[in-house]
Amino acid sequence: GARQANAASGIAVNDECKLRFLELKAKRNHRYLVFKIDYTVQQVTIEKIGSHDETHQDFTESLPADDCRYAVFDYDFTTDENCHKSKIFFVAWSVLTHTHTHTQYILDLSPDTAKVRTKMLYASSKDRFKRELEGIQVELQATDPSEMSLDIFKERAY
Repeated sequence: GARQANAASGIAVNDECKLRFLELKAKRNHRYLVFKIDYTVQQVTIEKIGSHDETHQDFTESLPADDCRYAVFDYDFTTDENCHKSKIFFVAWSVLTHTHTHTQYILDLSPDTAKVRTKMLYASSKDRFKRELEGIQVELQATDPSEMSLDIFKERAY
């Protein structure tokens, strides 16, 4: 079943998303989760579950080069006081870059139109989806891998 998470875009959240997130948060048995909007069922669903021994690089490589996704990453680090910590990151991955003005969305019948619509749908559903996942500590917006590099994770974790 799915809760209606976003009245504005009509996108619901599949229960498995929350279930896997709770596992990541409580049991720490997943390194990351990748979520996608499944248009056929109008739901946010799980696309990939990264096992605990996967790395930040595995995570980066699991995100598509030409599409949007939501993702959660369990980032482990050691503080200067040698204290082991972890922070749960929410990543809004949105790699479709467009410079169209709003009026052109309607006129533009190229394949890009679908991409623009996708990007807008991910953007409008993000906050509602994020609210379903209690325990997110840091949010990153990334439009290319350099914006969610390991250095940025380190920087934002402290």
